[in-house]
Amino acid sequence: MGDDQAQLCEVRSMHRFDEAVLQAYLADKIPGATESMSVQQFQGGQSNPTFLLTTPQGRFVMRKKPPGKLLPSAHLVEREYRVMKALEATDVPVPHTRLLCEDPDIIGTTFFVMDHVDGRILERPELNYSSLTPEQRRLIYLSMTDTLGTLHNVDVNAAGLDDYGKPKDYYARQIGRWSKQYQASCEPPAGGEAGALAMRRLIDWLPANIPADNVSGIAHGDFRIGNLIFHPNEPRTVAVLDWELSTLGHPLGDLAYCCIPYHLPAGMNEVKGLRGLNLDALGIPHEEEILARYCEKTGRDGIANWPFYVSFALFRLAAILQGVYSRALMGNASSANALTVGERAGLLAETGWRIANGD
Repeated sequence: MGDDQAQLCEVRSMHRFDEAVLQAYLADKIPGATESMSVQQFQGGQSNPTFLLTTPQGRFVMRKKPPGKLLPSAHLVEREYRVMKALEATDVPVPHTRLLCEDPDIIGTTFFVMDHVDGRILERPELNYSSLTPEQRRLIYLSMTDTLGTLHNVDVNAAGLDDYGKPKDYYARQIGRWSKQYQASCEPPAGGEAGALAMRRLIDWLPANIPADNVSGIAHGDFRIGNLIFHPNEPRTVAVLDWELSTLGHPLGDLAYCCIPYHLPAGMNEVKGLRGLNLDALGIPHEEEILARYCEKTGRDGIANWPFYVSFALFRLAAILQGVYSRALMGNASSANALTVGERAGLLAETGWRIANGD
């Protein structure tokens, strides 16, 4: 299996379920399940455990809620299933969904099943895979941008998603939510006092600088190159994955989040950044070209207040990592792992404040 393929393992002990019961339930619902079915788990950091189901007639993917007590608004695979099902009728590339099961007697938690999509997972934004040429890298980035534009062009009413979230005041609500989340977990601060100071400044600056642009659409919430599947041989997107954070929101939130690597250094431990690389030699478009391409795809005249959107994206991700850092310390995670997460959170916060400050 190449390094651009999703990695598989045996089902982890904490996620095991009765595979015979699942096969019996799926017998008349997915091709080949009446004959035999094997189950493997995808490795990686998905908060909703994800599994490959293989039958003699095809491969399918199952996403389920994790076991145990969950926060009411977290791990809502029902929402993932709903948005993907709705988008099948649009030009947004999503895997074909087969079913949603909310009966806890089958495998213990709600789950859904979709078709497996063959293709490449390209986790690293610098795309330093030996199989790619500079022109292919360029086309991959343009395909990613076009796919995001296609998503944001979806008519939410026509798609039946007009009640999928609150369409107005997205940034005010998001800033409030992540500020509270950060403040509830900020001791000790990830990234030290410099990171904490940057977060405090952003918490004050962001609400006072929300652009008047109140447009709304389907926001993926985690749109990045690593959440896309690309064609096995062609530089084009064939599926968008991981819809767990999707809602109705401001589309430029997705665009700024997707562009975070342009503002972070390359070569730093576990930081997926592009700063310092020769993008022209790699074939990767500069951020300005991505923004222009997105505007062309969505019919925008341009993007005012871009530093706000990037600062917010960095702030939100820093707040998320602060929570990860805090939980790692409480769970006595290895100090090396907690330190790495802390460094990333601090870097994000300080970068966000630097951009907000016009540097």
